[in-house]
Amino acid sequence: MEENIKNKSKLREYIEALVTAVLIAFIIRSFVIEPFKIPSSSMVPTLMVGDHIFVNKFIYGFRPPFTKKHFFQYKQPERGEVVVFIYPEDESKDFIKRVVGLPGDKIEVGGTDVYVNGEKLKREPIEVKQDPSDERALDVIGDVWGRNLPFEHDWENINFYKEKLGNVEHLVQYEKDLYLRSLGHFMAPNGGKITVPEGMLFVMGDNRDNSSDSREWGFAPIENLKGKAMFIWLSLDSDHGWVRWKRFGTWIR
Repeated sequence: MEENIKNKSKLREYIEALVTAVLIAFIIRSFVIEPFKIPSSSMVPTLMVGDHIFVNKFIYGFRPPFTKKHFFQYKQPERGEVVVFIYPEDESKDFIKRVVGLPGDKIEVGGTDVYVNGEKLKREPIEVKQDPSDERALDVIGDVWGRNLPFEHDWENINFYKEKLGNVEHLVQYEKDLYLRSLGHFMAPNGGKITVPEGMLFVMGDNRDNSSDSREWGFAPIENLKGKAMFIWLSLDSDHGWVRWKRFGTWIR
């Protein structure tokens, strides 16, 4: 009899521990941080396909699951931040882009030039070469950027830049053969000039010639924000069939 009671007590302890662990994991994932896998090349060279990142979910306020309501909003998104949000044209999908324009900002895009409130975004070209000791890396020539760039196919035909957006210095790239990129369906009727409405963001991918973003489908509602990208915790390289060890722990800027 006593042995049965002891066994039931142990089983109860195991169940309680499991339920507690599940609840903690649910709370952390719903309100604190959430893992996100990079599915496309739209944020290259900042984020590669196969990067796994953590997203800070409470930085823009607490957002209960299955809702768009944010509570305790003590910080608004800023220019230059990389954000994850619910794609407004298909809310079953999450997108990740960089904030370029805030509510009230006047945005102009012409070719490879981007203007925010009449000021052209500053950028500095980055020259690279293949790293002879690492097939997954491109060496930066000079002191323009503090670390090497991830390897990319056909890198000889890509122009890399260090761009400053707000207080953030980050990487962008353009294809050399595409002198003028199409403005997309959304911006074209306005000749590349647009004002960001209240409650909205203008977002772009760092891979400027290969990104479906605000130039094409319009603004991202602030209420759709899920969080800010924090750092890479895992990076899987499908091309070389292995792990990109050097990307572990890289903070996203």
